[in-house]
Amino acid sequence: MATDIAPTGDLCSLPALLNRNAHKYGARTAYREKEFGIWQSWSWIEVAEEIRAMALGFLALGMERGDYVAIIGRNRPAHYWAMVAAQMCGAIPVPLYQDAVAEEMAYVLENCGARFVVCGDQEQVDKVVEVQDRVHNIDHVMYNDKRGMRKYDHAHLHWLHDVQAEGRAGHARFEEELDARIAELDYDSTCVMLYTSGTTGRPKGVVLSNRNIIETSKNSSEFDHLRADDEVLAYLPMAWVGDFIFSIGQAYWTGFCVNCPESPDTMMTDLREIGPTYYFAPPRVFETQLTNVMIRMEDASRFKKRLFDKYMAIAKRVGPALLDGKPVSGMDKLSYALGNLFVYGPLKNTLGFSRVRVGYTAGEAIGPEIFDFYRSLGINLKQLYGQTEASVFITQQPDGEVRSDTVGVPSPGVEVKIADNGEVFYRSPGTFVEYFNNPDSTAGTKDAEGWVATGDAGFFEEDTGHLRIIDRAKDVGKMADGSLFAPKYVENKLKFYPDILEAVVFGNNRDTCTAFINIDLTAVGNWAERNNIAYASYQELAGHPRVLDTIKAHVEEVNRSVAEDPMLSGCQIHRFLVLHKELDADDGEMTRTRKVRRNVIEDKFSDLLTALYDGSASISTETEVTYEDGRKGSIKATLQLIDAAVSEPQHRRMAAE
Repeated sequence: MATDIAPTGDLCSLPALLNRNAHKYGARTAYREKEFGIWQSWSWIEVAEEIRAMALGFLALGMERGDYVAIIGRNRPAHYWAMVAAQMCGAIPVPLYQDAVAEEMAYVLENCGARFVVCGDQEQVDKVVEVQDRVHNIDHVMYNDKRGMRKYDHAHLHWLHDVQAEGRAGHARFEEELDARIAELDYDSTCVMLYTSGTTGRPKGVVLSNRNIIETSKNSSEFDHLRADDEVLAYLPMAWVGDFIFSIGQAYWTGFCVNCPESPDTMMTDLREIGPTYYFAPPRVFETQLTNVMIRMEDASRFKKRLFDKYMAIAKRVGPALLDGKPVSGMDKLSYALGNLFVYGPLKNTLGFSRVRVGYTAGEAIGPEIFDFYRSLGINLKQLYGQTEASVFITQQPDGEVRSDTVGVPSPGVEVKIADNGEVFYRSPGTFVEYFNNPDSTAGTKDAEGWVATGDAGFFEEDTGHLRIIDRAKDVGKMADGSLFAPKYVENKLKFYPDILEAVVFGNNRDTCTAFINIDLTAVGNWAERNNIAYASYQELAGHPRVLDTIKAHVEEVNRSVAEDPMLSGCQIHRFLVLHKELDADDGEMTRTRKVRRNVIEDKFSDLLTALYDGSASISTETEVTYEDGRKGSIKATLQLIDAAVSEPQHRRMAAE
């Protein structure tokens, strides 16, 4: 079983890997961050020194074995170092989502009993201070950016730089104790605790051991031949398991460099400057980038637009085959080379993907059209399937076996099986230890033999051995006529269009499918400006007749595509509406990782859903919203309910012929 795997030499903890890297890679750059427009770098030797000073400072503050250390902030080297420094002290790092509101933060801080909190800046400190009247276990709060912090009460509030200085000054007192605690760490010591996104209830603390993180990092790095000279961009939430694996687990195993952008606003510029060789993004990021490309092409001259359309048609036809090393005619190779000169190369450079050797997307299913677009440019984009409880990796796509409709084969060391009801189960070295203080949920998810229920429905293709995920098991159902209902399949097709940001499809146990749609304000707003259409708000633009006509055309085109799938042709959308507000995590409609909370939406907008099915032409509604400062308000709107044409399923047409 997975737990029988022995450590690789003495490399049984992150501090052990750090020590190896300091000796093996020495002056090679380990971390970079951009601050005030300037990139700053730290070598592995310097990182080891910074982390050790931080750990000594933690001991000076009284950090004990088994303490929980919350880390809240954007991607900064110091925040990653704090996680490893905490483990050196025998404590357990717990990264939180930096955009979480105070109430969400309070739940995690109280649930794990964090005694120490490392904050990025004043904004995060303020959230912690706000909840301290309810969360009484916090003893010390540290911050990385001291701007705005001068007038705070510093009795239990510390600048992280000062904590390190205290560690350096007191090294003679604490070094023996620190070395003893590092020596105690083994493969079964807790490496990190990460909270789930909580799509169906309160987030749960997922306890991951050194065995989980290191074995998974080792296996996945070897699978994709990751090297010490690779570069990654660390921009995803630190509370997400993917960022922990990429920016700490794999980085420490392979010794590659982790680059932290200056801010979300400069991320794309920083991406181009770094030119990562190893890149990960959830589908939402790729969707946004594609939307921006399409917007720019709409604004381009007629010649550039014709050139783009011509060569993208060639790329779509032969690009993936060239990427996979499959035979392509000489003329097609020449046409693609010209396209690379005029279109693909400049476009990849603009996106920051010129040097990407291995790219991944995961988190939720990506629309096949979006996936194929990037691969047609020659970007080695692949899909993986995973979850927090697996330390990310369950399946991966090997080079040369990449397709948009599968998630690949089991990752090295991972076993996967399909239950009789279609649910996917796995067990692996990365299988989590337990849910923190929640034995019932642990037992309900992981059985005595280590098999974990994913909650997803899927099947293995007999001829390729690749896994296909249909949807969340709880979301997969049946239409009233018995045909399969899988909403995510249709939603991803809708989100291929730059105008559509989000879609939620309904239809389980019903005669027909309907949908709520969010427009993409950036894309549709750009269209409105080009066409001299004035609007004052998202709500006004979402209800514009020409916008509704455009969305209707998209829905009907998706229906034609869905009709070609014999299993899912019953999922065509008969009626839809464009929501008067964007789905928002602050309103509880999405998780912090941008996953739709389907049940919440169905309950919150029940009046709209009823109207879609009762034949109403319009409906007036009022919805509570949360503003950025936490205040509550409400918005009123009258929405148009629109009928969409559906297509005859292809298998029925063929049978009739």
